[in-house]
Amino acid sequence: MRVLMVTPGTRGDVAPMAGLGSRLQGLGYEVAVAANPAYAPLVVESGCEFRPLPGDLAGLITQPAPGAKASSGSVLTFWRKLTEYMDNAATGTLAAAEAGADVILANSVAPYAYDIADALGIPAIGAHLQPIEPSAAYPPVIMNSAQSLGAWGNKIIGERAAAGPAPYDAPSARLRRELGLGKESRAAGERRRRKAKATILHGISPTVLPRPADWHSGLVMAGYWWPAVEPDWQPSADLVDFLAEGPPPVFVGFGSSAHIDPAFILEATRRAGVRAVVQGAEGGLGDDAIAVGSVPHEWLFPHMAAVVHHAGAGTAAAGLRAGVPAVGVPVYTDQPLWASRLAALGAGPAPIPYKKLTPERLGDAIMKAVSTPSYSLRAAELGAAIAKEDGTVAVVGALQNL
Repeated sequence: MRVLMVTPGTRGDVAPMAGLGSRLQGLGYEVAVAANPAYAPLVVESGCEFRPLPGDLAGLITQPAPGAKASSGSVLTFWRKLTEYMDNAATGTLAAAEAGADVILANSVAPYAYDIADALGIPAIGAHLQPIEPSAAYPPVIMNSAQSLGAWGNKIIGERAAAGPAPYDAPSARLRRELGLGKESRAAGERRRRKAKATILHGISPTVLPRPADWHSGLVMAGYWWPAVEPDWQPSADLVDFLAEGPPPVFVGFGSSAHIDPAFILEATRRAGVRAVVQGAEGGLGDDAIAVGSVPHEWLFPHMAAVVHHAGAGTAAAGLRAGVPAVGVPVYTDQPLWASRLAALGAGPAPIPYKKLTPERLGDAIMKAVSTPSYSLRAAELGAAIAKEDGTVAVVGALQNL
């Protein structure tokens, strides 16, 4: 079976899917991953075929410095650019599918993959890293907030948000016209699939987010999909030496979501009295910190006293897998949900919204994370529970049932 994974997102979206693809390849499936060109090496190193989706979403969504406010003009410009990006991604998805596929696994921002699958006469299955189904259990992730609106409020606002405008609406409509399909809005298509209880697999641990009681039977909480392990990867000598020279440091990194001045971060870590591993920084940071680029989380995080991150789905999962406390600094979309879950599960202090981030607040939260024994104990318990789960099993089951 030829499986095409459509992932028009950032590295945090692509890496888990490529890791899942690597597992499926080992089980005899042929897997191709459609993603931005920047992630071609990641996909190929996972053992999957790479198929390009034009553009660079990471460059488009990077946020300004903490506390800076976007103007109304910049918001409109961002929406226009995001719609253009999705239009190009839709065209790339069609080309990727026409290159050969028996089934499409589409992430949550690629609803046009269903239209393409309809036109080609092949099945499509949702493969989501976020819970976007309207539910009483959580507020809609599009709100950029984890503040519950109550059971009825969460459900009703979630339904309205799902029916509202989205940057992939126009691309979906264009593709349907070009492919000779009947007129159907993206929201109407989602309602139709919901009524049919279509399968959507979620690469989310039920330990972290229990399956909501109001989900229909086709919505599957599969468990995490982990990035593929690089068998030949080795840490730099400088990083190994730094880790050996003192107590476990704290990791600070915000992935593709934001780039923060290293001086800002060091002010916070020095306030907390901890050593730091700062991802995305360059050059020397002093005796108490080291700058790193891309380092596998599964190797790095177990060496940390705590991790500070944007609470993206994959990074939050990696911190829990390592069994270390976390300080969530959510920036947008689903990140507030995961940051709130980390705190609710007892694996770290209350999150700090990115827009309210200051060195003082971050330093105090880091100090609390590393000095509160219950956070470490709870994180270790969660890591042990997650280690017993295998998110690939449900995916294989869904593919076998096609």
